[in-house]
Amino acid sequence: MIKNLSVHPSLVLKEQRGSVESQVSYLTSRIKKLTEHLELHRRDYSSQRGLWKIVGKRKQLLIYLFKIDRIRYNNLIGELDISGPR
Repeated sequence: MIKNLSVHPSLVLKEQRGSVESQVSYLTSRIKKLTEHLELHRRDYSSQRGLWKIVGKRKQLLIYLFKIDRIRYNNLIGELDISGPR
């Protein structure tokens, strides 16, 4: 089981808790947990729907960050080891 993927909220500065980077890292952590859950429970369709919603939200945030600041976008993609939105 994947554990401790996200950064503990007390370790993140208060100014950065709502930042795009922290939101994307939190959503990535949830995506990985749900993906592992769905590998065990293939017919859990409500979890699949939740996963799709989380992936969509992360995609929107990544597109926003790409438009606003490409350097921060590239750093975030590199840190989280994820591919950018298509």
